[in-house]
Amino acid sequence: MASIWVGHRGTMRDYPSFSASVDAEAIHKAIRGIGTDEKTLISILTERSNAQRQLIAKEYQAAYGKELKGDLKGDLSGHIKCLMVALVTPPAVFDAKQLKKSMKGTGTNEDALIEILTTRTSRQMKEIGQAYYTVYKKSLGDEISSETSGDFRKALLTLADGRRDEGLKVDEQLAKEDAQILYNAGENRWGTDEDTFTEILCLRSFPQLKLTFDEYRNISQKDIEDSIKGELSGCFEDLLLAIVCCARNTPAFLAKRLHQALKGAGTDEFTLNRIMVSRSEIDLLDIRAEFKKQYGYSLHSAIESDTSGDYAVTLVKICGGDD
Repeated sequence: MASIWVGHRGTMRDYPSFSASVDAEAIHKAIRGIGTDEKTLISILTERSNAQRQLIAKEYQAAYGKELKGDLKGDLSGHIKCLMVALVTPPAVFDAKQLKKSMKGTGTNEDALIEILTTRTSRQMKEIGQAYYTVYKKSLGDEISSETSGDFRKALLTLADGRRDEGLKVDEQLAKEDAQILYNAGENRWGTDEDTFTEILCLRSFPQLKLTFDEYRNISQKDIEDSIKGELSGCFEDLLLAIVCCARNTPAFLAKRLHQALKGAGTDEFTLNRIMVSRSEIDLLDIRAEFKKQYGYSLHSAIESDTSGDYAVTLVKICGGDD
């Protein structure tokens, strides 16, 4: 059965002559010695698929009675530690932990919540919800509810439910109707009917939404983005704009997020690690292409100029090539 976490446009694939026990032993040696052999860790963990890394972790536990993740945490430090731990974490658990970190402590990282909830499929969201409950013994919905409010909360909860239609077939009649409903809910009235925006943008499939946005333009003579900017505000506006962007082109949305994480003073490693790891087997090749198209230089070169040491080496290997 094909994993819902693997697409056709990733940079990381199964390693052909894979042996979990050989890898586990090599990793154990790399960690055990005086000083860590980062080169070995990097070459193994960036040249195996996530499914293979899970088998290595299992083998490691069986052979040495210790958790691979725990040993990596104990032996590495800084950004490379977070990145290596991310690589050996199952995808749904990784996303659950990222969501938790986005809501932990003072202030919520709304951008991270928006990014994760708009770019994951319904089936992925269902698994993330289960993983969240397994790890934290709390429901993801309850946590979102207590950390957010208003229309933003309502829309996030709808997305977290994983009820978006995943079908590829589009219905032209429905697109016309939805476009008219959106027009009536915003541009064509005093005040805005936010619930209508949430319902259509959070439940219809991306191909269906693309068609709906074309129809919307025919009716209102403006892009749906302009209407959202004019009618709504705050995090709710940011969320709906992210959905529109993802429906049109998810890799372009994520390329923009990477660009923001890498530009200016200081690097946003939280975002950089998440996108690089979580998209490495899904669509990182497309994200790279969009990055080059939008900014005129490669993601590879942006990572090299903005990060350093083993951290940079690992990210560049995940990136998989220069464009």
